[in-house]
Amino acid sequence: MTELNDETLKEFYERVKSTLLANGFTPGSCRRIDFGLQFTVSREGKIGLLRIYRNLRGTIRIDPSQLKDADLIRDIRQILDAGPAATLPVTEPPAVSGKKSGDPYNPGYPIIGTDESGKGDYFGPLVVAAVYIDEQSAAELRTIGVRDSKTCTNTEIRLLAEEIKHLCAGRFAIVEFSPEDYNQLYEQLRSEGKNLNTMLAWGHAKAIEELLGKVDCHFALCDKFGDERLIRGKLRKKGKTLRLIQLPRAEQNIAVAAASILARARFLEKMEAMSERCGMMFPRGASTGVLVAVKQFVARSGPHDLFFVAKLHFRTTEDVLGDGR
Repeated sequence: MTELNDETLKEFYERVKSTLLANGFTPGSCRRIDFGLQFTVSREGKIGLLRIYRNLRGTIRIDPSQLKDADLIRDIRQILDAGPAATLPVTEPPAVSGKKSGDPYNPGYPIIGTDESGKGDYFGPLVVAAVYIDEQSAAELRTIGVRDSKTCTNTEIRLLAEEIKHLCAGRFAIVEFSPEDYNQLYEQLRSEGKNLNTMLAWGHAKAIEELLGKVDCHFALCDKFGDERLIRGKLRKKGKTLRLIQLPRAEQNIAVAAASILARARFLEKMEAMSERCGMMFPRGASTGVLVAVKQFVARSGPHDLFFVAKLHFRTTEDVLGDGR
């Protein structure tokens, strides 16, 4: 087991492990995670992840959401509720109150959260997602482990995105700018003296607008990327009005976190499809590895085809093609 500094958490883990072993489960490898640990649990060919963590209130909790199999979740909950591990709290994370609070990141429900993915990636699309959350769905999303996509692996993002789509069916919207659409719109905006923030505002407003065609909501929250009047202005042109707040690191809010996962999942899906179509891997971000991939793509397909796979205004384009592109 990975060394833990929290002696109470270690003791709790050992009791959980003993309880599971005594009831026919096989606890597997364990590793440290933020605020706790996780380990595999298996029985009769079924396997999943069990997480033990200490929340901000200091209470030790068990999160069975990554077990996936409903029978495993039910049986393990019953065993731990009745076994020796139950001498310490074994509960679900508390439901979030729908009332307004002093926390700007949790202003109450219902709420629409929006976020984007691909903004800092040279290759691939720009994707904006919006998710409508009420008090019940907020609690459900927290239970399955929804959080800022930047803290998730790609595998977790794909799995969580499917869960979000199921739990929020009919209450989310995704807007995608393919590389060619992105490049065309960027050039148009630049000719009008506008910048990328205007494009982002259009994307967020479009996602909110689409969602407001499905749900009734008067409050939205998104990450701060520019003047919030940009988004409000776009919405007003469509006859849509709502209270909008932009905050740095808005992914702390569960609605924005869910939107970040949906946006990233779509981005990853499109990157994989583009890689398969072009017969080469397109790295994410805008690193040195991306520069190598650009040179490889140009050598194979020519400079003009970059229009269909990349965001051309990045400095990377000039670094490879120079001013004569």
